Amino acid sequence: MTVSSDRIDFTQPIPAGTIIELIGKVEQVGNTSMKLRVEIFIEEVYSDIRLEAITGTFTFVAIDENKKPISVH
Repeated sequence: MTVSSDRIDFTQPIPAGTIIELIGKVEQVGNTSMKLRVEIFIEEVYSDIRLEAITGTFTFVAIDENKKPISVH
């Protein structure tokens, strides 16, 4: 379950039909939660241009069927 998004920066527009690459990296792991940094890059089809369009940091909490936090280990 996503608990929060700490910050999301939009630096480039992403036109419809654009090829994008998403890269997610685990930044921190706690007992019941983890923080991920996500970067989205625009890739132009007929060139080598690759631009960072969006970056964000998200916190996720592991929960059971009763929506109680559980260990992520």
